[in-house]
Amino acid sequence: RGHVADAILVPSWQSRPTGVCTKPAQTLHRTNMNVFRLVGDLSHLLAIIILLLKIWKTRSCAGVSGKSQILFSLVFITRYLDLFTNFISVYNSVMKIIYLMTSLGTVYLMYFKFKATYDSNHDTFRIEFLVVPVGGLSFLVNHDFTPLEILWTFSIYLESVAILPQLFMISKTGEAETITSHYLFALGSYRALYIINWVYRYYTEGFFDLIAIVAGCVQTILYCDFFYLYITKVLKGKQLKLPA
Repeated sequence: RGHVADAILVPSWQSRPTGVCTKPAQTLHRTNMNVFRLVGDLSHLLAIIILLLKIWKTRSCAGVSGKSQILFSLVFITRYLDLFTNFISVYNSVMKIIYLMTSLGTVYLMYFKFKATYDSNHDTFRIEFLVVPVGGLSFLVNHDFTPLEILWTFSIYLESVAILPQLFMISKTGEAETITSHYLFALGSYRALYIINWVYRYYTEGFFDLIAIVAGCVQTILYCDFFYLYITKVLKGKQLKLPA
C-alpha cells in the first residue's frame, strides 16, 4: 500500500495491508489509497485502542473472548510474513507492526498478566472448527499455490470468522459491557468500510478480488445483528443485552 494517497507500483502480493488482495500474485499494478480505505484502517486501529484501554484501565479482560484474540493474532502473523523482506512504505510497515504487536500484546494481557479475570467458563467456542476448515479452504481456493500466497489467503478466510468466539461468548452471557460494544462496532465498521473501498476501487481502478470480497461480506454479515442492537440500545445509553 502507498503512504496515504501516494500511488506505487509493486507486485500485488506485497501491497496488501489489513485485508485487501489485488490480483494474482506477482502481477504488477498501481495501488492508490482512498478515503474509505484510510478511514477503515483508522476504524480498525480505534477498535484495537479501545480494547487495550478497556483491559488496561479496568485491569480486567472480563467479557472479552481470548479465543477471538488468538485468532486475530494468527491472522496477522500469517498475513505479514513479508514484513522484513518487502518494504512498501512507512505507512504500510508501521501499520503491520502495530497490528502484530497489539494483537500479541492483547493475548499476553489476557492469558498472563490479567489471567485471573479471564472468563474461560463462557469463552468456550471450539476454534479448531474454524482453523481446520479455513486451512483446508486456503489450500483449495487461492490465487497462487505458493507458501506466502496460501498463508495470506488463510489469513483472509480466518479473519472473516475470527469474531465468532466473541459473539458466541456474548450470546452465552446475554450481554456486553458498553466499552466492549464500542470495540465491536469499530471493528465491524472497519470491514464495512473496506467493502465500500472495494466497490470504489472496482469503478475507479478495475480492481476485483473475489476471495477478499466474499470473505469481507461474510465477516460483515456476522456483525449485522450486533450493529442493530448497538444502534438501538448502546447509542441510546443502554447496555447491550440480547433479547430473552
